[in-house]
Amino acid sequence: MKKLVLLALLLSSLAGWSQNPIAYDLFDKAIKKAEGGNTKGAIDDYSKAIRIDPLFASAYLNRALLKQKLGDIKGALNDVNTTIKIEPKRSDAYTTRADLNYKAKDYKSTIEDCTMSISLNEKDYIAYNLRGLSNFHAQNKKNACADFTKAIQLGSQSAVKNKKMFCK
Repeated sequence: MKKLVLLALLLSSLAGWSQNPIAYDLFDKAIKKAEGGNTKGAIDDYSKAIRIDPLFASAYLNRALLKQKLGDIKGALNDVNTTIKIEPKRSDAYTTRADLNYKAKDYKSTIEDCTMSISLNEKDYIAYNLRGLSNFHAQNKKNACADFTKAIQLGSQSAVKNKKMFCK
């Protein structure tokens, strides 16, 4: 999970930049606080950046990841949904929402979000692995094993373990 949060923070910093330099500076401070373990301080800075620039998709997504880390699933879902409204072609937002849905055992929604993420970024091994897990729980072992295989081809180590465990 920690790797997913750090990966998503890094990926979201590449897109959805604010045109407002104050919002951007707050965003940068938030990333540094998150990296230093100050999750609540980072959330506060993302919130300030969002107040300045309400269309700052990367700030919403990063804040969602940190809310998820603190167990605020409803708040995280709200932020991810806002990210998707602002930038509907953002694959990492769909993968993040899929992860939230998976933890809520909503496998159908997880599969849908992973499929959308993969359609936007065919190299998203996290989405393939997560969709594989969801397919397994939805009693679709064939699709699960196919997803794990694809995730492995793309470099997922977790999928190697999942395939060994679920595709016997």
